[in-house]
Amino acid sequence: MAGNEFPHASLLRAVLFDRDGTLVVDVPYNGDPGMVRPFPGARRALDGLRSLGLATGVLSNQSGIARGILTAEEVAGVNARVEELLGPFDVWEVCPHSAEDRCGCRKPAPGMIHSACSRLGIDPSEAAFIGDIGSDIEAARAAGARGVLVPTPLTRNEEVAAAGEVAADLEQAVAMLLRGPE
Repeated sequence: MAGNEFPHASLLRAVLFDRDGTLVVDVPYNGDPGMVRPFPGARRALDGLRSLGLATGVLSNQSGIARGILTAEEVAGVNARVEELLGPFDVWEVCPHSAEDRCGCRKPAPGMIHSACSRLGIDPSEAAFIGDIGSDIEAARAAGARGVLVPTPLTRNEEVAAAGEVAADLEQAVAMLLRGPE
């Protein structure tokens, strides 16, 4: 399935992504599908994973729902637009809670990664999670998945320093995953 070019791809069964700031440009509390703008190379990176038979998923904190800024329907509309632009995902997980709710799903908690892996029928050790902030990498570590940080100008220096693996963009992050652990 993976071929000789990517010897570690067979150890990896799914790549999960943060939505805002990772797959698409972060528009705070976005409820408008028309404002969705994928990052350059996102579709190529996803299509490459899909061509290798790897599952893909999106895990997104959406505290705007708990705060009354967004509805679940608006988030679903934005997610549908993401999928329209970037292709089909095997699993979506959305945490509608605020940090004050202290739920088990909101990143940096591992709940969404555990749920996504359960739905995919895999162990978290067979998954990787790519995100743009420290809580994404903390969630991956807590779940037992591999985490790769793709910083944006909003990513704090200490988050970059604490991340085990850092990539310049999504395509480089996917290439790192396919090469295997550092």
